[in-house]
Amino acid sequence: MTNSHSTETLSKLDYELLADFRYQLRRFLRFSEEITQSHGITPLQYLLLLQVKGYPGREWATIAELAERLQSHHHGVVALVSRCEKAGLVTRRPSRDDGRCVEVILRPKGEELLRQLALLHQNQLVDLQHLLKIPSENILMRFS
Repeated sequence: MTNSHSTETLSKLDYELLADFRYQLRRFLRFSEEITQSHGITPLQYLLLLQVKGYPGREWATIAELAERLQSHHHGVVALVSRCEKAGLVTRRPSRDDGRCVEVILRPKGEELLRQLALLHQNQLVDLQHLLKIPSENILMRFS
C-alpha cells in the first residue's frame, strides 16, 4: 500500500486505535491457538479444515485455492494436507474437471473436530464483537 499522505503525522489517538485493533486481533488469535492445540491439532490444521468447509459454493477446495486462502505457498499446503490426511481429517481426490488438480475434502473426523472448534470460536467472536473495533474511517482515510 502506498501512502500519499506520508508527510502527515498521526495523532496519539490514531496510534491508540491501531494498537487496540491489533491487540484485539492478537487476543482472538491467541485464543484460537490455545483452543486448537488443546484439541490435538495445530492452528494451521484448524485453518485448513475451516477453509475447506468454508470454501464458497462447495464442500471441497483445491490445493491452489487453499494456498491462496491460507496465504501460503503451494508446497507448504501440500505438506499441511498430508499431515491432516495422515491424522484422518481430510482426504484428497483427483479433480473431476481438471486432472492436474487435487480436491481436498473433509472426512467425518475432520468435520466433527471442525464443528467443535468452530462453535468455540463463534462464542469467542460474540464476546469480542463489542471489543473488536475497526479503526475509524478517519484514520483509514489517512492510510489510503
